[in-house]
Amino acid sequence: MPRQSITLAKQNDEWLKNQVAEHEFTSKSEAINYLIKKARSQEEYYDFVRNKIEKAEKSGHSTLTKEELLAKIKSKYNNV
Repeated sequence: MPRQSITLAKQNDEWLKNQVAEHEFTSKSEAINYLIKKARSQEEYYDFVRNKIEKAEKSGHSTLTKEELLAKIKSKYNNV
């Protein structure tokens, strides 16, 4: 793996040290890699949601009432 040198704010460094001391992670590097992975996953999720919203907006308006739409959604997820 490539090595990096980074500068952390004091409170972030203390938080990382605490995470390692409490055995949440075996090293600061592990903690930072975990946090980056979580941030990337969150970004991918937001992109997924944005794409779904854009697709829905482009598909036009529904003629269903909100009650009918809610019932349709609930029935779809009750089968899962």
